[in-house]
Amino acid sequence: MKSWGETLWRSASSHFYRVGRLRRALLLLAAAACTAAGLLYWRQQTDDSARRPLHLYAGVEPQWSWVCRNDRCERLLASETSILQSLPTCNMLCASTQLWPQPTGPVSLATATVHVRSSGFTLQVISSPSREVTENLNDAFQLMREDLKILEKNAGVENRRSDSGNPRDVVVRVAVNGSADPRMRQDTDESYKLSLRPSGKSLVADITAHSFCGARHGFETLSQLVWLDPYAESLLILEAATVDDAPRFRYRGLLLDTARNFFPVTDLLRTIDAMGACKLNTFHWHVSDSQSFPLRLNSAPQLAQHGAYGPGAIYTTDDVRAIVRRARLRGIRVLIEVDAPAHVGRAWSWGPPAGLGHLAHCVEVEPWSTYCGEPPCGQLNPRNPHVYTLLEQIYAEIIQLTEVDDIFHLGGDEVSERCWTQHFNDTDPMDLWLEFTRRAMSALERANGGKLPDLTLLWSSRLTHTPYLERLDKKRTGVQVWGSSRWPESRAVLDAGYRTIISHVDAWYLDCGFGSWRDSSDGHCGPYRSWQQIYEHRPWIEEMPAMSAGVEPWQVEGGATCQWTEQLGAGGLDARVWPRTAAVAERLWSDRAEGATADVYLRLDTQRSRLLDKGIQAAPLWPRWCSHNPHACL
Repeated sequence: MKSWGETLWRSASSHFYRVGRLRRALLLLAAAACTAAGLLYWRQQTDDSARRPLHLYAGVEPQWSWVCRNDRCERLLASETSILQSLPTCNMLCASTQLWPQPTGPVSLATATVHVRSSGFTLQVISSPSREVTENLNDAFQLMREDLKILEKNAGVENRRSDSGNPRDVVVRVAVNGSADPRMRQDTDESYKLSLRPSGKSLVADITAHSFCGARHGFETLSQLVWLDPYAESLLILEAATVDDAPRFRYRGLLLDTARNFFPVTDLLRTIDAMGACKLNTFHWHVSDSQSFPLRLNSAPQLAQHGAYGPGAIYTTDDVRAIVRRARLRGIRVLIEVDAPAHVGRAWSWGPPAGLGHLAHCVEVEPWSTYCGEPPCGQLNPRNPHVYTLLEQIYAEIIQLTEVDDIFHLGGDEVSERCWTQHFNDTDPMDLWLEFTRRAMSALERANGGKLPDLTLLWSSRLTHTPYLERLDKKRTGVQVWGSSRWPESRAVLDAGYRTIISHVDAWYLDCGFGSWRDSSDGHCGPYRSWQQIYEHRPWIEEMPAMSAGVEPWQVEGGATCQWTEQLGAGGLDARVWPRTAAVAERLWSDRAEGATADVYLRLDTQRSRLLDKGIQAAPLWPRWCSHNPHACL
């Protein structure tokens, strides 16, 4: 019995020993599996922070997930995949660069991401040619951080104590080796280079440029490598990137008319923010016209007193300084145009009681259709010397307020020959027009300290046709061509070798296509210019070699969209201008040969989302379904 029991105990012991070994082996295998799963999860967190198992997301589970397949993001039900990825993250990590405007040089972007916070971005100015450039770099960097804070605020994470995904700091190092002047000028080198890489527990972004404006563009590109992942409720940034970039054209603008209808300063500041996001560099402020003169100038306060719609529709000099300051930090110059000699109205009617004689003629004359293109009519008196004294004072104050002294816009279109013939029947009205232009430029020269700006712009008009075009000073005069690209007069300016800003009515006028505000006709221009038509307009590629006498190489300085506002007021500006002007911004920056390809659609849709995040109510490109399923709509 004892022998049998001992045998039984030994047999049982042996059995339990084998079972124990098996159990320990299973435990070890389980531990190894857990370790592997942990490593896999850690790698997902560090290499691609946005791709997380569904159960890790707090709150209501999202409905959709996007997966990059064949270089495009495909939408799946979240229940159909174990990996949840938001559309913004899929877009940023799939094939397209998602930068706007597309850089002109080499670009390399990593597909790994890390978490960041706006508070983790710091600036180090490695080198700077002047204290003023350094101050502007610091202020522009703070604007970039504010943009990132807005993203966090949109997700409600700006005050959150627990940091998702162990956010890493980003050290932005800037070296500016070039111009000591932070202003956007005719000769400003806007090129920049950006390098982003991990360094220890931080990321380091090196930006090198030859000007403040170039470095600011580097800030803008860096900010486009950061996005809000709505599923992770966190900011993500690409772990590494290199960008080498410079613009194709040096004048990239947007004109806004604030005379037909008044726009509050907040609308103008928001517009400038959107321009900076698209690397435009010239805010052409058409501040006055025959309908109103809303700018209160210290040199001529009577103009706003007699010409503004009311006390609530006036821009003060402090308003102008605030707009100029914001524009400066966005790499933008403010080009204020007080149109003359036509496009003036009741603002100039106070001359006789002030002892200055008639400053203007044909003010609000009827029938208006025989004297001007739209009511009310009016144009300056070219024979009154007080007109040129006032213009000199106005020009001097504009230059002082904007600090833009190397480029100026005189206006100068749509003069009524009938009006001047009626008052000066002893002289050809075209000769009067030439006389006025020369005297206005002399007033500008005096206002600018005895030196004409490098480029003084006029609108294309009958004055820029032969034989009058040849009588203008080509060295100092440029032409903003607004006529149709198919008009012979538009091409004649280019063939004559004048420096030219393109604003063709048949491509880049944003007010076209909304019918007439005067009657039931189709309006003065149409149809509506879609962003695709705007994007594909490249008139400079039609340049022909100079084969005959009198034809010189074209000098296209750049271009600008024009937003005239007869049928637009406060509240509707954003959707009318954006994202169509963003299309021009890329055309003038990159000028790639291809048109509105699928990649352009995807990147512009992403850029529109960025504008929305900044509070700019840009119009949609298409139904939201197409943003979710873009390749099904292309």
